[in-house]
Amino acid sequence: MPPPAPSTEKTARQAAAVPGPAAIVARCRAPLLWVAGFSLLVNLLMLTSSLYMMQVYDRVLPSGSLSTLLFLSLIAAGALALLGALDYLRVRTLGVLGDWMERRLGPPMLERMVDGALLGQGQRAEILRDLGTVRGVLGNGLTFLFDAPWVPVYLALLYALHPVLGHVAMASALLLFALALINDRVTRASLGEAAAASTRALATAETAMRNAEAVDAMHLLPGLTRRWERDHARALDLQERAHRRGTALLNLTKFLRQMVQVAMLGAGAWLVVRHEMGAGSMMAASLVVGRALAPVEQAIGGWRQVSAGRDAWRRLTAFFARPMRRSAGLPLPSPAGRLTVQTVAFRIGDRGRPLLNNVSFEARAGEALAIVGPSAAGKSTLARLLVGLHPPLGGAVRLDGADLFQWRRDDVGRHIGYLPQDVELFAGTVAENIARLGEPAPEAVVEAARLADCHAMILRLPNGYDTEVGDGGAFLSGGQRQRIALARALYGAPKLVVLDEPNASLDAEGEQALNRAIAALKERGACVIVIGHRPGTLAQVDRMVALRDGRVEAFGPRAEVLEALKRRTLQSVPGGAVPGGAAPARGAQAGAAHSPGGQPFMVQAPTLQMGE
Repeated sequence: MPPPAPSTEKTARQAAAVPGPAAIVARCRAPLLWVAGFSLLVNLLMLTSSLYMMQVYDRVLPSGSLSTLLFLSLIAAGALALLGALDYLRVRTLGVLGDWMERRLGPPMLERMVDGALLGQGQRAEILRDLGTVRGVLGNGLTFLFDAPWVPVYLALLYALHPVLGHVAMASALLLFALALINDRVTRASLGEAAAASTRALATAETAMRNAEAVDAMHLLPGLTRRWERDHARALDLQERAHRRGTALLNLTKFLRQMVQVAMLGAGAWLVVRHEMGAGSMMAASLVVGRALAPVEQAIGGWRQVSAGRDAWRRLTAFFARPMRRSAGLPLPSPAGRLTVQTVAFRIGDRGRPLLNNVSFEARAGEALAIVGPSAAGKSTLARLLVGLHPPLGGAVRLDGADLFQWRRDDVGRHIGYLPQDVELFAGTVAENIARLGEPAPEAVVEAARLADCHAMILRLPNGYDTEVGDGGAFLSGGQRQRIALARALYGAPKLVVLDEPNASLDAEGEQALNRAIAALKERGACVIVIGHRPGTLAQVDRMVALRDGRVEAFGPRAEVLEALKRRTLQSVPGGAVPGGAAPARGAQAGAAHSPGGQPFMVQAPTLQMGE
């Protein structure tokens, strides 16, 4: 029973709604304007304490009016309460905005990471950390940027109180701003190198964990540890250097900040003594200069975070600027399962030897076709092209006449079953893996398991279909992983099923179950492509394609291809005789069927008997 397919309107809407950094910035303008408005009110209300002190010194104390004091205190309390509420709204708006940005950019970023991995770009998960860095800066490190434009306003207010106070504040602000630039200059290079070294160390650790069996069996850990220690120590040294310099500048900034307060009080007292201003203005000026210099001081402490966020955003923008391999197309009707391979050529890179050259054949719905050949013949490469993982260098792979690579993955993926040569399961339950990490449809999951003949095996697991398989299927044997991956390939009644070495980890019982699954798929009208060497793989196939050096050596009914390969193998043996006079299979090319090492392939007696 196939799971419910997504509606055409929904998939089209999802394809059209893939955001990028530029679109995200455009969507953020309105909330950022609100934050700017909150900052306007916050910075105006920051003057509450200064104005309150001026009024107390200049009005209440000379007049002794307690009612005026009460009235001023109530106004100040209300203003401070409003200040707290607006500041909370400002911080929360930025936090929610950062959360929203990460949620919107995360899924298309993961899609592009997978797309880059298929291109061999090796993009690891650190780009996701860049997204987290941007979110952190937006949520916690941007408030001083909204307060910085108010520094000139506070300086103008100090000039209004007295030019001497304005001069002292202006000199202090310029000095602190220069320290902020110096802090960025002396720490940026070290932090950038530290991030690169930390990435290399993390990659080494990931490699060690991914290949834990080989690392432990051949005692590769000392070499990996030396690599990790070298890069990790480099990262720590650079981080410590940047921290040491940054801390020194920050302490110098704090010293200057306190000296500014002293200088302002001293200059104010001198002006009061000279009767050029009142005591209230002196105290208010001390508070105003503190508020004027606060964004500059915050910039010195938070500039490292902002600089990291800027670099992360630059990397994100460059990452999203890479063109996707596939263009977004319209959803197509469900295929019937007719596969056509037309003069396909493929190679990796621009200068490599072609892995496939002028490969052509077809497979019909309800038919099983085998692809055989020696090692390095191009079988697994062809399998990847048959499920649309890569575009051919020349020619086309079509499913029901549509180019399989250009077909949208969210539309055609449910019609394709693929069992790769290297089976990989994902952390989660057996049911979730069979259901392709979607919401498991119980009937469809059980039906796929029965079709793969692993239902009884799954029931013997500790929690049946709810058994956790571990990362990569670590809690299962190789045969169990193979059969569960086969059930995943058969989930949802796919129309095209490609099985690359499906019996690599199967015993005799598993091979029999595989043949029953292939027969059932044929009865359902699916097109089945089986790649393998072992005779048990070929029991249910109708036609065969023999590859050698990336070319089709023979194509036709199974018996004819096997007989042609047998004849050519015997011809290649010195003194060998050719029994009978069977005609070669259709599409066969001249030449003996030898592996690159000189050994003929498909010569075992059981293999040849299958074609008789």
